[in-house]
Amino acid sequence: MTRIYLSAPDVGEVEQRYVLAAMRSGWIAPLGPDVDAFEAELAARVGVAHGVALSSGTAALHLGLLGLGAGPGTVVVTATLTFVATANAIVYTGAEPYFVDSDPTTGNLHPGLLRQALARLTGAGERVAAIVPVDLLGKAADYAAIDRVAAEYGVPVLADAAESLGAHFSGRAVGSLGAASIVSFNGNKMMTTSGGGMLLTDDAALAARSRSLSTQARLPVTHYEHAEVGYNYRMSNLLAALGRGQLTRLDGMLARRRRIRETYRRLFAGLPGVRIFGGENDADDNCWLTAVLVHPDTAGWSAEELGASLRALDIETRPLWKPMHLQPVYAGARRLLNGNAQRLFETGLALPSGSALRAAEVERVAAAVHDFVTVYS
Repeated sequence: MTRIYLSAPDVGEVEQRYVLAAMRSGWIAPLGPDVDAFEAELAARVGVAHGVALSSGTAALHLGLLGLGAGPGTVVVTATLTFVATANAIVYTGAEPYFVDSDPTTGNLHPGLLRQALARLTGAGERVAAIVPVDLLGKAADYAAIDRVAAEYGVPVLADAAESLGAHFSGRAVGSLGAASIVSFNGNKMMTTSGGGMLLTDDAALAARSRSLSTQARLPVTHYEHAEVGYNYRMSNLLAALGRGQLTRLDGMLARRRRIRETYRRLFAGLPGVRIFGGENDADDNCWLTAVLVHPDTAGWSAEELGASLRALDIETRPLWKPMHLQPVYAGARRLLNGNAQRLFETGLALPSGSALRAAEVERVAAAVHDFVTVYS
């Protein structure tokens, strides 16, 4: 029986043509015309002036934070319900991460708690370098509310849109929100360059600073001259070519994931104690991963039990992110909690959602879920 993955890469002949053309051009070394084109094409797609193609979304977070002033003696406020890369990038700069709990429906950064955190920190005379909201599983955070709080305290927003390329918020494309945004092209993301990411911004100085730091901070002279420490963070030309091919197919991949979300909505409709994570409105989401929330006292079964049943059938599942304040590495970090992130972690389960899933595979997952819940009905 073939294993069904959460979100396997969706690549084919289009991407092969782009990569082969890049190889034949002779631009095998890092950087090159496909990097330049990929930056311009994705920036145009989301509606910003600048894109900086990098080796990972984590690298984009790191450089974006440095460009916004994060460093020793500063605090960066971020969501506790996220992948560890968000917190790690803050620590790379020397800044201190401060974790804020979640909205109960979306799991995204809670604007009310964000205001309380900023009031507490600035009231104590601490310098907050940035706010990093995270768009969980492809639903944009409430940037209208977050931006109001950020403006009130004069703190820039760096949007962690690693999971949400193709989503929108109030008519604006993800990638155009905040002072800057980052997206990820990891193998399991909406579109992939195998590994990679991009910083997206209208701030020319921030883009130029990030681009410089990403190439070892080499000064523009004929010999190798460096006045500060930089990083080897640029994307290769071959991977950028793969990304360009993926970008031509993005709308189709988005549509496929939305159809899979609709299948799961129908499958779980009417089941007591079960709901699709993220709320009822999917119109602006990219539906990167579809997850369910299960309240075992009502449903009669738990997310963990469903996950174990599916995994026994070689169907990959995963709990929602374990909150950062529960991670051993961040046990001592400061936080402002309401309990929502932990509840979502304990009751949530992500299901196979990739655009590469064939109809027969979706049917196999649906049949396995049906068989499992029938036992409890």
